[in-house]
Amino acid sequence: MLSESFVPVANNLCSNPLAHAANVIKALSGPKYEGGYLHNIIQEKLQENRLHDTLTNVVIPTFDIKYLQPTIFSSYQLQTTPSLDAKLSDICIGTSAAPTYLPSHSFQTEDSEGKLLKEFNLIDGGVAANNPTLVAISEVTKEITRGSPNFFPIKPTEYGRFLVLSLGTGSPKFHEKYDATKSSNWGILGWLAGGGSTPLVDVFTQSSDDMVNYYISVVFQALHSEENYLRIQDDTLSGDLSTMDLATSENLENLVKVGENLLKKPVTRVNLGTGISEPYHHTTNEMALKKFAAILHKEKYVRELRSPNTNRGRVNQGKSMEDQTGASQGRPKLSNAIHHSLPDLHDLNKN
Repeated sequence: MLSESFVPVANNLCSNPLAHAANVIKALSGPKYEGGYLHNIIQEKLQENRLHDTLTNVVIPTFDIKYLQPTIFSSYQLQTTPSLDAKLSDICIGTSAAPTYLPSHSFQTEDSEGKLLKEFNLIDGGVAANNPTLVAISEVTKEITRGSPNFFPIKPTEYGRFLVLSLGTGSPKFHEKYDATKSSNWGILGWLAGGGSTPLVDVFTQSSDDMVNYYISVVFQALHSEENYLRIQDDTLSGDLSTMDLATSENLENLVKVGENLLKKPVTRVNLGTGISEPYHHTTNEMALKKFAAILHKEKYVRELRSPNTNRGRVNQGKSMEDQTGASQGRPKLSNAIHHSLPDLHDLNKN
């Protein structure tokens, strides 16, 4: 299990003398953690692999502190922007460098002759996109615009035909962690270390997260495609569970239980009137995920039939879509089966 391999490592990631209250003055003059152990683990796991080595297309947001703008490491962009083909270890270290918690990360990319392509000075991608769902949608939209053979010929703005799964990492939103009475007297120190956490970071990340979720919900509901957008997030975390860097074995195991319990909770959707996510009928996240998995499995098969980059696609070059999916032999089109052979979320409630 992922938890069995991650928990022992995480115990060391956030262990640093600077984290103790006695060294709070030192912590104010530098990042809370030195990050050496984290960097070593990432480099050990990823070795010399680069962005082009990923098994599937990935989109990783970061923020370049030197130019004060986001840098998106997208495998979709490698053909046009080879300078993005950095080591995955550098990208991961950069996008995890949360301000006040971990040090910024700098590195360079070079061409085959050793000539400098680009210099990066990165911090946590959450500064620009704490919820990267819109970033992912934008990358797919650009691929459709340029006519990528891996996508059906649809209009780039036909978001109603997108299937979007967004996984949150937990939120203390309803814990009422801060209030105006407490924060009214905060100065720089209070906003950076009030109540044992970093209120300023919490405010920016939470607001960014919520606005993305709200915007996507508006778009999909306007297109009557609500079921194509699934956001799974626990916004009821409190106490130790809502702490960003409490990596004790007990707390990490409790977070695993939160994730397991979240599967049994009902799907939520944003109430556009209040902006608050509310339970949607009795469909659980687990049931909704199974439906998504079934759709994606059939979608993958259809794409392989159409793509010139797969064995199935090369065999089917020159054939009509009906021949490829078996419709010419009296069987229904697989492309139609994707939309019509699976129950919707209401039907799943009956099972």
